[in-house]
Amino acid sequence: MSHNPCTKSVRTQSLLDELTVSEKIALLSGADFWHTAAVSRLKIPALRMSDGPNGIRGTKFFDSIPASCLPCGSALGATWDRNLIKTAGSLIADESRAKSVHVWLGPTVNIQRSPVGGRGFESFSEDPVLSGLIASSMIQGVQSSGVGSAIKHFVANDMEHMRTSVNCIISPRALREIYLMPFQLVMRNANPWVLMTSYNRVNGTHMSEHPELLQKVVREEWGYDGCIISDWYGTYSTAEAVKAGLDIEMPGPTEWRGKLLASTIGVQKVKDTTMDERVSSVLTLVERCMSSAIPERGPEVCLDTAKNRSVLRRLATDSIVLLKNDTQLLPLKASKKTAVIGPNAKKAFFCGGGSASLKPYRSITILEALAAALEEPPLYAEGCRIHNMLPVLGSFIRSPAGRTGYFAMDMYSAPPWENEQVPFESFELDDTNIILYDYSHPKAKDNVLYAEITAEIIFEESDTYIFGLTVAGTARLYLDDRLVVDNFERQTRGDSFFGSGSVEETGSVLIEAGRSYRLRVEFGSSVTSKLNKSGAPVFGAGGVRIGCARCTDETADMQAAVSTAAAADQVVLCVGLGPEWESEGSDRTDMRLPGLQCELISKITAVNPNVVVVIQAGTPVSGPWEQVPAIIQGWYGGNESGFGVADILFGRISPSGKLPLSWPKAVEDNPAFLSHRSEAGRCYYNEDIYVGYRFYEKTKRMVQWPFGHGLSYASFELRDLKLEIMNGGINEQLRLSLWVTNTSETDGSEVCQAYIGRNTASILSRPVKELKSFSKVFVPARESKEVQMIIPVKYAVGVWDESTDSWLMESGGYKLLVGNSSDCTPLQLDFNIESSCSWRGL
Repeated sequence: MSHNPCTKSVRTQSLLDELTVSEKIALLSGADFWHTAAVSRLKIPALRMSDGPNGIRGTKFFDSIPASCLPCGSALGATWDRNLIKTAGSLIADESRAKSVHVWLGPTVNIQRSPVGGRGFESFSEDPVLSGLIASSMIQGVQSSGVGSAIKHFVANDMEHMRTSVNCIISPRALREIYLMPFQLVMRNANPWVLMTSYNRVNGTHMSEHPELLQKVVREEWGYDGCIISDWYGTYSTAEAVKAGLDIEMPGPTEWRGKLLASTIGVQKVKDTTMDERVSSVLTLVERCMSSAIPERGPEVCLDTAKNRSVLRRLATDSIVLLKNDTQLLPLKASKKTAVIGPNAKKAFFCGGGSASLKPYRSITILEALAAALEEPPLYAEGCRIHNMLPVLGSFIRSPAGRTGYFAMDMYSAPPWENEQVPFESFELDDTNIILYDYSHPKAKDNVLYAEITAEIIFEESDTYIFGLTVAGTARLYLDDRLVVDNFERQTRGDSFFGSGSVEETGSVLIEAGRSYRLRVEFGSSVTSKLNKSGAPVFGAGGVRIGCARCTDETADMQAAVSTAAAADQVVLCVGLGPEWESEGSDRTDMRLPGLQCELISKITAVNPNVVVVIQAGTPVSGPWEQVPAIIQGWYGGNESGFGVADILFGRISPSGKLPLSWPKAVEDNPAFLSHRSEAGRCYYNEDIYVGYRFYEKTKRMVQWPFGHGLSYASFELRDLKLEIMNGGINEQLRLSLWVTNTSETDGSEVCQAYIGRNTASILSRPVKELKSFSKVFVPARESKEVQMIIPVKYAVGVWDESTDSWLMESGGYKLLVGNSSDCTPLQLDFNIESSCSWRGL
């Protein structure tokens, strides 16, 4: 697919001629948190954008309209199914229309360079080809329905530590072959309407003002004709960003454009022709989006249909990876006495944290889904807790209006606890993780606001309870007017609220069962906090999280779980992470399961041999896996997560997911272990091109489970591999075919993975092999199907040659390897490239 960035429509050219300078300037920044600017005089409408990579939240973090939540990015990558992912893209488009959204802020195609990256769960894979091809299919599904996609984050936003300032130092070869390649494949296959820049620097320059990558690579070399926007608050200059190719500063109101841009134009730091190029990109985006007939600033509604539930359930089911089934424990029998144990069983872990989070219209827990599938109700025990912050308040609160599970929140222009006032706005809410990034009101000028949160609390059991406040702003918590938690005067910077908030401050209270207590929280927005002066980015009015938990006896909880397991025929043990552990704003420090989960696994397997562990996490975790006979990786599976797990556990569907990233035995084994954080403002990508399986295979380092691994209840034979080189020269194609036979009595799907390695000496060091294509095929029991793949030769064998600053299709011998995992490629054929040639572009 080729694109011509110089081509303008007649409408765009006409508007360029009519727009005033001030109107052009206005178009180059957001009007508010989620909308672009409109020019009503010329009937140029505002466009609405919305997070996130796994759904459409709409225009509100705060008091948002419920939505469909897709499985997280790594789960979608684990499907290895381009057709299914295209269907997921169509669902995203439907959700966008329901929220009157013109541009979906996704997908995320950053590389999972380390297993502990805070946003690793948002991305598809450690491999650029799997990432790029899955993303292409998703974007095709979205944009074929008239909604734009904003592929992100360009480029190397692979960690959260010091993400707005870190200088990622990457070799030209690694940048091209690993980090730019997903974007390049998407440009070739899907032409996304929008490209979002990342917060970080690459080789010294912030990405939002990087002319080498934005202008020379994206626009000139790749011929990109879309619109380039910043990540939110990710613009750091005026003239530099405009000249580098950044079209829109998001969000609004502007910090770097407006009067500043007018001044730079006035002194010719930004030329009129450059302004017209930027404005032309915006107008092209508007023209594309208007073809969808989605209204300007239209209504937002919840779209809950049987069709979408079915798609979400299939996405959840098909993403699940059967990691281990040593004793053929799986599938389970619904007739057996079953214990469901673990901190991830009764709570719905449907998504990770940060901008990927949203409010689902329903979320099915594993316990609920298993109870529906079993013939008798399951036994249950929590076993241990894993909260990184205290759990939000739940059904034990009641609003002043008498609504169970809700609380009141009154908004003020000045502190109501100092002078009695009338609130300018009031809410009744059900989630005490309150995010006010996009909240606005005429009386909350410059995001200055205060709030009083009130509720009645009645506990069923007498005990000591611990309350917590985490805040981007300032807050105090009172119980019956007694100060319990002070997060106002003495605050400590933490990782909460995308890195702009405090650590959690806590206080304990002895509670009497059945007694009514009055909860009151005094909140001041982000501008009231001294932490606001530390240089970290601040989002809107900030937010506050109110948590509470009973101070339990961990030993007693563990023993209750062990007793429950001993009384059952089979055990489903639900462990993992959650949105408090995997979230925008911070990285994990290690791979270990948090809390006492490792001890829980060891004790449960000691009393019952029939244990299947369900892991809910977006990236690898370490645990005593050798003690467990069966393990499935359940990811964050979206709305239907619980049903997806149940479908696999009881054999309604044979598992077909494959790992989209390598699973190391320990965090110290991963290639980025020594360089996955900012040191003195820099992060050296020392592993170069040897990311993930490329590193493990080159160094012959053992992993827990390899890239592409995934078992099935069915069994398959791959045979009769054939290879043909079509056409000639730079446009040659590898056409390969093979047969897949289901040798079992169980219907199932298999993923054929095609890798290519070098057979003869090369002028450059190369990985043992690299993924170049894949195909997922459903094969009924005892049947066979043919699989075909076509790979452009220049992509199949190309390496980036730094000496010529171009791709090199090097002559010599190569090997095609096909199998169902990176460590199982039984089908192999040699082929030869007769002559070398160089190329650039797509």
